[in-house]
Amino acid sequence: MKAAEVILEALKREGVDTIFGFPGGSVIPLYDALYNSDINHILVRHEQGAGHMADGYARASGKVGVCFATSGPGATNLVTAIANAYMDSVPMVAITGQVSRHLIGLDSFQEADVTGITLPIVKHSYLVKDPTTLTRIIREAFHIASTGRPGPVVVDIPVDVTKEDVEFDSAVLPAMRLPGYKPNLKGHPKQIRAAAQVIAAAQRPVIYAGGGVISANASDELRELAVYSQIPVTATLTGKGCFPEDHDLSMGMLGMHGTPYANYAISRSDLVIAVGVRFDDRVTGKLEAFAPEAGFVHIDIDPAEISKNVVVDIPIVGDAKTVLPALLAELKKLDLSFDRRREWTEQVETWKREHPLAVKEAENGDIMPQSAVKKIWEITDGEAVVCTEVGQNQMWAAQHYLCRHPRTFISSGGLGTMGFGFPAAIGAQVARPDALVVDIAGDGSFQMTSQELATAVQYGLPVKVCILNNQYLGMVRQWQELFWDKHYSQTCMECQPDFVKLAEAYGAEGYRVEASTDLEGVLRTAFASDRPAVIDIRVKREANVFPMIPAGGTIHDMMEREL
Repeated sequence: MKAAEVILEALKREGVDTIFGFPGGSVIPLYDALYNSDINHILVRHEQGAGHMADGYARASGKVGVCFATSGPGATNLVTAIANAYMDSVPMVAITGQVSRHLIGLDSFQEADVTGITLPIVKHSYLVKDPTTLTRIIREAFHIASTGRPGPVVVDIPVDVTKEDVEFDSAVLPAMRLPGYKPNLKGHPKQIRAAAQVIAAAQRPVIYAGGGVISANASDELRELAVYSQIPVTATLTGKGCFPEDHDLSMGMLGMHGTPYANYAISRSDLVIAVGVRFDDRVTGKLEAFAPEAGFVHIDIDPAEISKNVVVDIPIVGDAKTVLPALLAELKKLDLSFDRRREWTEQVETWKREHPLAVKEAENGDIMPQSAVKKIWEITDGEAVVCTEVGQNQMWAAQHYLCRHPRTFISSGGLGTMGFGFPAAIGAQVARPDALVVDIAGDGSFQMTSQELATAVQYGLPVKVCILNNQYLGMVRQWQELFWDKHYSQTCMECQPDFVKLAEAYGAEGYRVEASTDLEGVLRTAFASDRPAVIDIRVKREANVFPMIPAGGTIHDMMEREL
């Protein structure tokens, strides 16, 4: 069969049911093969949207997300989405078209060195020059993307390769030899025993959990360890949902905009058990002052993360799904009572009572963005799949939308990509068609990818976009207010579309809410609809995100609430 057909057959063998893409000259053979394929294809309106949809699909489902783009500008439009997936360790395979082999390197029409451009932001990449290697390469790409520390893989295929005839036997799996790639899953038994000993001895331990717990599908194992050992848990932005946020031991998110009590607890802890995290600067602030009284146990599948930012005492390289049960088993052998930690857990509860996440109510019936997020949480009972854009909306969502389950909070963490949330929500809706999927958005971020409303409408994907509309680039404006003498340079966005009319122009539903008394009714109506909807929520314009620790600061610099 034609190599283009082989590619699709190889994708089906990997369990691919959906591809997000946008056609072009160098992928016409692929799209011709798709014409009679039973693989679902979602036609996006911009290639960046295809990448973010594949990302959201992967995070919501746990499967590998797949996107297609043509050569040159089509492939370069994927770069931001690939970088986003790389920073957040999301399994994704991006298949890009390339000019014919004999034209490579000649500055040909719509030629770009895609493997070179993406080299720093992929887990691995391929430029396919021999069509007989396609089945092996596709198999390897999915294996690399989904195992170890997940990440994106680029497969760049010249158009003439896809036109060639290739032998294909669906019953024969190609040999896969990756001698330099052998992720360690189990963790060293000696290190696990040592970790159990220090956990047993700790008086004020804290579990600091991240997206790696969700990637490993190890949320149940984390909960069992925390509950048995009576250790409070704090999670990163991408780790939200790895531990139930309504559990007594949960302290919510930590870091720059984390809860005061999570930051107090980690600063006073005598042991930090870090699981699937990378000690990001938005969590640690000033490295030398992070958890100054604590020793560190670090469990991570990527050895490159161990002691990269924070020097740890007990490193354990392995998969959290395997390491956490082994660690719990070692703890149980010690047969200790953890009632002695009652004083520590009571101290955490005291911090929760004395330093709650405060919401300053607006006057004159104005809508506070924090209250809007809490209302979304209340109406959905915390059971929606929530995606976010980036900025203030993201932090308000992280603070006030409590998650009980993994893969229900999807946000751009490491790269902080504005425009991510809406296409990611579309991808999540494809992955979970029966779920209510809500994108908590800012007016600035939403305008970066709002054209994907056409995609949502075309495929009947009832994503709900809740815009916390303050007519500002809110987070930048907040920094300008607090640290730059209120020089609001180029952050005012009063000139914006009528979002209701914009939604209706695409065939979606549009709503506007300007008074707090109307919010619940409009949200309930929109959420009950089986169509895509945009809810323009006019919030108090200069509301700020608190708590806030300035970049590079310490807990002593934390601003807890609006003055």
